[in-house]
Amino acid sequence: MNVQEDFNKFIKDAKRVLKVSRKPDFAEYKDLAKVSAIGVVIIGGIGYLIVCLGYIIGL
Repeated sequence: MNVQEDFNKFIKDAKRVLKVSRKPDFAEYKDLAKVSAIGVVIIGGIGYLIVCLGYIIGL
């Protein structure tokens, strides 16, 4: 495939994605925010524990 064919395929795929996508409602935004916040807290907690263990061990 040449560059023009690749570009045309990309444009066609992008139009298809935009056609089937929709704007999420407030409940979906709220759920996404909850899941993201839980993930940040979990990752932050793991990082905090690793730092604490490093201080205890003396690294």
